Amino acid sequence: MEILLISEYFLIVALVIFLIVSMRIITYKSVAMGLIGTSSLTLGISLALVTAGTILNIGFFKDIALALLLLGIVGTVGFATVLRRGN
Repeated sequence: MEILLISEYFLIVALVIFLIVSMRIITYKSVAMGLIGTSSLTLGISLALVTAGTILNIGFFKDIALALLLLGIVGTVGFATVLRRGN
């Protein structure tokens, strides 16, 4: 096995752990922790998609990951703006 493939598998395992921790952060009571959790979950899913797309030779994984990252950032900023106006 190549060292790059082994490192990609190790990255997938680390990202799964990161996604589990992100879902745990989302369940905290404060809104700020929910925002942080959803942002980190979006980032983790995008990185896992890029890594899995590289391993499995999927055609357009980069486009999907980029759209997911952009929509996650826009959603987080929009939600934080709405919460700020409410106070």
